[in-house]
Amino acid sequence: MPTRILPAVGDADAARSVTTLLSQLPDAEPVAPVADSTQLVDTLARLAAESVDELPEVVVVHERIGPVPALELIREVALRFPAVGVVLVTSDASPGLFQAAMDYGARGVVALPLSYEELASRVQAVAQWSVGVRRHLGAGGDVFTGVGGTVVTVSGAKGGVGVTLTAIQLALAAQASGRSTALVDLDLQTGDIASYLDVQFRRSVVDLAAITDISPRVLADAVFRHDTGLALLLAPAEGERGEDVTDRAARQIVSALRSRYEVVVIDCGAQIGGAGAAAVEMADRALLVTTPDVVAVRGAKRAVRMWDRLQIRKAEETTVVVNRHTRATEIQPPLIQKITGTAVAATAIPAHFKELQSVVDAGRVHELENKSSVKQALWGLAGELGLVKVPEGAAQKAGGRFRGGDRGSVSFRRRREG
Repeated sequence: MPTRILPAVGDADAARSVTTLLSQLPDAEPVAPVADSTQLVDTLARLAAESVDELPEVVVVHERIGPVPALELIREVALRFPAVGVVLVTSDASPGLFQAAMDYGARGVVALPLSYEELASRVQAVAQWSVGVRRHLGAGGDVFTGVGGTVVTVSGAKGGVGVTLTAIQLALAAQASGRSTALVDLDLQTGDIASYLDVQFRRSVVDLAAITDISPRVLADAVFRHDTGLALLLAPAEGERGEDVTDRAARQIVSALRSRYEVVVIDCGAQIGGAGAAAVEMADRALLVTTPDVVAVRGAKRAVRMWDRLQIRKAEETTVVVNRHTRATEIQPPLIQKITGTAVAATAIPAHFKELQSVVDAGRVHELENKSSVKQALWGLAGELGLVKVPEGAAQKAGGRFRGGDRGSVSFRRRREG
C-alpha cells in the first residue's frame, strides 16, 4: 500500500525540492503541497470528516511555514489528527530543537539540506507508526478522530455581568440537544462554575498545564462528568495556581478538548490573562457579555480595543451579548453595537434576577426551570450561535418563541453591509 505524504511548505522553491525528493521514495504517494498552516489544517479536517483512513499517513512540515510557526502547527496537527505522523524539516539540527519538536508532537526530524537516505528512513518509520495507530482506531480504541468541535469563549466587559451563568446555560443547551459538550473554567483566579453546579472535584485545568502530550486518557482523568452529561474542566481551588496555566498550555488544552467534544464552552471571566487570551484567539465564536449601563459598555469598548491592539481578535469577529436588558433601558443593543464596533447577538437576556436567585444560592443553576425567561433567552442564544441540534421542523417554532413581544428575549434587525 503506498504511503500518502502531504508536504506543508511556505516557500515555492523549497516546496518543489521537497516534493521532488518525496516522489523518489519507494511506495510514496506525495499529494499536492499546501502553502500555509491554515490550508494544512483545513485540508486535514476535510479528509478527517470523511474518514480517518482518508488522512495521509505522513505530513512533512517545513520550517518555512506560516502564519502559525512550525512547532505550534505540529502541536495542533498532533492533537487534532493523532493518526497522522508529522516530520519536521529544519536547518536547525541541534539536540534542543530535536527535543522541542518531539515535545510538540513530531514523530521525526530531518535536517536541511535534505538527504535521500535520511528522509526515506524517517518517512518510512513514521508511516509504519501511523498505520499502527489506525489499526488501533479500527479496534475501537479511545483515540481522537480528528474532527474539530466548535469552541466558544465567554468573557465579561467587567465583573458581575453574568459571564458564568451565560457560559453554563449555553453549554447545557448544547448538551441537551445531543451534542457532546465540555464546559471549561478559565477564570483561573476567581472561577465559580464549581459553585454554580454544586461540584466538588480535586482535579482542575492546572493538572493539564504541564503535560506536553494530552492523550484522551489524561484528558478524561482531569474532567469531571456532571449529572447533566457536561464534561467539566474546572478552575483550581487555589487561585494562585492559575499562574501555571500559560498561554501555550491553554492552546494545548483547548486543542485537545476541540478534538474530543462537539462543543467547547470556555468561561474566561472579566480579567483575561495569557491563557484566556489564547482561548479567545483560538475560538470559533468569541462572546463578550455586557449589561446595558454606561460603566459596562465602556468596559466592553475597552476590551474590544485591547483585543484588537494585542491582535487577539478583531472587533468585527467579536459578538457582544446584552444581559439584563429591559425595554425601558436608555442604552439599547443597536447603540452598544455602534459604540463597540462589534456584532451584537440578536437575542438579549432579560433582567429577571428573581428567577435565578434560588438556584444560584443553592448551587443548582442546571435546575433552572424551563419556563424561566432567562433560560429561554440563553437557550435561544445557543440556537442563534449554532450550538444546538434543532430538528428542521422545530426551528421556526423555536425562533418565533424568542421574538418581539415575548418577554424572554429581545430580537432586533441589524444592518449589514453588502
